[in-house]
Amino acid sequence: MWDFEHGERARELAGEFKVSYTVPSLCAEALRTGDADIGIIPAISYQTIPDLVVIPDIAIAARGAVRSILLVSEKPASEITRVAVDTSSRTSVALLEILFRKRWLSKHEAMPKFVPMQPDLGAMLRACDAALLIGDPALTVDRNRYHVVDLAELWSEKTGKPFVFAFWAVRKRALATHDPAEVSRTFQRSRDNGLANVKAIAKQWAPRVGISESGVASYLAKSISYSLPAETISGLELFFELAREFKLTTTVRPVEFIGAAAIPLSG
Repeated sequence: MWDFEHGERARELAGEFKVSYTVPSLCAEALRTGDADIGIIPAISYQTIPDLVVIPDIAIAARGAVRSILLVSEKPASEITRVAVDTSSRTSVALLEILFRKRWLSKHEAMPKFVPMQPDLGAMLRACDAALLIGDPALTVDRNRYHVVDLAELWSEKTGKPFVFAFWAVRKRALATHDPAEVSRTFQRSRDNGLANVKAIAKQWAPRVGISESGVASYLAKSISYSLPAETISGLELFFELAREFKLTTTVRPVEFIGAAAIPLSG
């Protein structure tokens, strides 16, 4: 969001876009209801909202450990029967279910019960055996105190593929009055300019998150991948296929990018 907040084009973009902020799951709901035209949505939501296309080559993805999507518990995964889940990202909840159902987290057949809760680790672990933490709260977890599984890291170990958590999606009808290529370029440029200003972002966010500036910079520059090359798309395809296999979605929609035909899923 650099160009929308800090960049030289911020004033110009303010005349073109009305920006609001919320968690990814509510971004998806705003697209579903038509309250928003563009939003960063959990990847899983693409399968349940019609009339969407994806801005090419931008994602929130991970090629290994992501550090901010964690299963945290005081006991081994094989003993977990209840998981408190932060539902701010539906993709992370779906990924956790897939990891359990594939028996990549535990060899047990029994699926733990997921209990939606606010992201308060203490309260979550008082109510359940484990907690799914998403975003800033996960970055401050004491890994020496708990059993911690990084979901993206486990996914990469088991599949050999990156994992895509979210991406920019646009309602097709909104593009009828705008140049699709320019819309894509606007968001791609903002991503690039943000990456060029990671130190400034880290300085701003370190006090809010509760970790060092170098920790924030490392997270933003190394833990997160912001592009969608073919290798990353293949990880997204596999996630969609497994989501359907385990009835988390009913269909597998091919990924359709702005200005391009849908990319058929392999396999």
